[in-house]
Amino acid sequence: MHSSANIRGIVFMTLAMAGFSCNDALVKSVTGAMNTGQIMFIRGLMTTLMILVIAYRFGALRPVRTVFRPVIMLRIAMEALASLTYISALGQIPLANASAIMQALPLAVTLGAALFLGEPVGWRRWTAIVIGFLGVLIVLRPGPEGFTPAALTVVACVFFTATRDLCTRRIGSDVPSLFITVTTALVTTLVGGALIVPFGGWQPVSVTSFTHLAGASVLLMLGYQTIVLAMRDGDISVVAPFRYTGLLWAITIGIIFFSEAPDRWMLTGVAIIVGSGLYTFYRESLRGRQPVAQRSLAGPLE
Repeated sequence: MHSSANIRGIVFMTLAMAGFSCNDALVKSVTGAMNTGQIMFIRGLMTTLMILVIAYRFGALRPVRTVFRPVIMLRIAMEALASLTYISALGQIPLANASAIMQALPLAVTLGAALFLGEPVGWRRWTAIVIGFLGVLIVLRPGPEGFTPAALTVVACVFFTATRDLCTRRIGSDVPSLFITVTTALVTTLVGGALIVPFGGWQPVSVTSFTHLAGASVLLMLGYQTIVLAMRDGDISVVAPFRYTGLLWAITIGIIFFSEAPDRWMLTGVAIIVGSGLYTFYRESLRGRQPVAQRSLAGPLE
């Protein structure tokens, strides 16, 4: 029975990463037709409506004043910034490169937990964190070709998302996760709407673009649902490393649909980031508690 639960967890985790990667690809496909604000607004509106229905169905809605707790407001702000930076970068760099940089998220969360929350981190995990960020530098390839503003924007997204996850840990158990999700989605949608004009104005939305964003919204919801099922079904130490299957999806989609073949430097950086992350997962699982890095399994909501 325990083995079956782990297998189900692995399957759900793999499906979640497929959902997130396909969502990224659909968003990337419309970046040439509309600006980041418009993408955030249209997709966010659909996502918010779906989450709102689910939250209402499960009785997860709370008074509006709940949102004004400082830690919740900070979390919402970090999610909005993460969405803004990631979507902005997707149209400018290969999908696999963006996904590779985002794989440093668990390392960033561990770093933040050590620096700001007093989490105990031994020298082995400190070493893994440093090596992992060196892997990010290899993906970035400092120089005229690799060290682009778009790539640095994804790095900023990593730290915004890590801050979001650290804020989530500080939110009381009296606030349902679905309520946090629906308010975050709503604010992110409003931020996107406010940025439409500054980013170039509203562009006509073709049937293809709308379909892609609708599909992205559904895939995003399915990704978050399956990741919850994955973490509930199997052992975290077994299931969490399969988050890196997202890289395989991103590389495959990039090659097939965007003609983005990864070079040896990107693959080398990916290997270092993944190796460091897996080692961090392993060291944290030996502590006999839920690892802080393994709590950070998904990127931005929007």
